Amino acid sequence: MTDQATLDAIDKAVKANDVVLFMKGTPTFPQCGFSSTVVQILDYLGVEYLSNNVLENAAVRDGIKQYANWPTIPQLYIKGEFIGGCDILKEMFETGELKELLAEKGIPLAAG
Repeated sequence: MTDQATLDAIDKAVKANDVVLFMKGTPTFPQCGFSSTVVQILDYLGVEYLSNNVLENAAVRDGIKQYANWPTIPQLYIKGEFIGGCDILKEMFETGELKELLAEKGIPLAAG
């Protein structure tokens, strides 16, 4: 069970930033293929996001799974809402749904 302080810190990060990615590694050095794929999608779209390397903190690594009731990492949040992991984001990107969602939420994109 994750301590409440960790869950509160996760909640604060998710709610204080428009786009938050909990991932293994960093955007410049992803440490798993799934995290790398999500970073590539977000970078391609030109989305600014806060990344959180779960490998640096075991409490956050466990806590984010509990927070979203989702067993895998990476996890993407937009405007405080859990969107999904790699497979969901890849599908949303391929269908154009991710770009539409970001536009609906008022998230600026660099890509046309």
